[in-house]
Amino acid sequence: MSLVFAGVASHAPGITGREERAPRAQRDAFYAAYEAMRVALDAARPDAVMIVAAEHFANFFMNNMPAYAVGMSDEYDGPIEDPEWLRIPHRVIKGDADLSQRLIRGLLDHVDVAYAEEWRFDHGIMVPLHFLDPDNRYTVIPGNINCQGPPLTPLHRAWAFGEAIRAAADALPERIALIGTGGISHWPATPDSGRINEAWDRAFLDKWVANDKAAMLAYTDEDTYRDAGQGGFEIRTFIATAAAARGKGTLLHYAPIPIYAVGCTAATMEIV
Repeated sequence: MSLVFAGVASHAPGITGREERAPRAQRDAFYAAYEAMRVALDAARPDAVMIVAAEHFANFFMNNMPAYAVGMSDEYDGPIEDPEWLRIPHRVIKGDADLSQRLIRGLLDHVDVAYAEEWRFDHGIMVPLHFLDPDNRYTVIPGNINCQGPPLTPLHRAWAFGEAIRAAADALPERIALIGTGGISHWPATPDSGRINEAWDRAFLDKWVANDKAAMLAYTDEDTYRDAGQGGFEIRTFIATAAAARGKGTLLHYAPIPIYAVGCTAATMEIV
């Protein structure tokens, strides 16, 4: 069929794990945006949802760190973190090994991608699923871009990965939705945790909403690390989503919420 939905959202563990510690108005506005995104996702009637996240050394380590990976199992489980800490109950998530393998074959026509039959979901996937699939209905295809352990894939290759997702999805008979999840600016697990560079975030989101490829790919890792922290490397998932969608974006929500340690974002993008 085709790619039928594209969006991006933040996935920081504090979004659920410390939900009551944010100012109520800020929390409610962000949660409402996630709910609007869920409604739009449901309206697209996807047969499967591909979630491209930045995995946090939960499954992949520096002894074997793929630049890109896609899951191909009939089921997954998560969260790998303590459910009481994340405040997301453990669940078994439905996969589709056959569909994943067909998608992977399509990806391999364009990019080199690793694949995994075993994958435990961390907060990078579980936080978005908590809001976008609260009833655990969707078939999920997990994807990962290494945003953790240098050397990181160049931004133009993250764009190429998104183009490959689009080509592979469009060749399938199933309806595929794509969710990219990540930062934007944040400094997780450092003394600067809770710091957010709002100006940097908004400038990047302006480029993302415009789907300005040249402007997004002009970022360097050195500048991103300085201005947006190591968490800023997760712009790769946003870039891949923009490449797959090809259209213009709609920003449903952005606000810095320090107790969640991230600029909290939810946005969709037109499929063209």
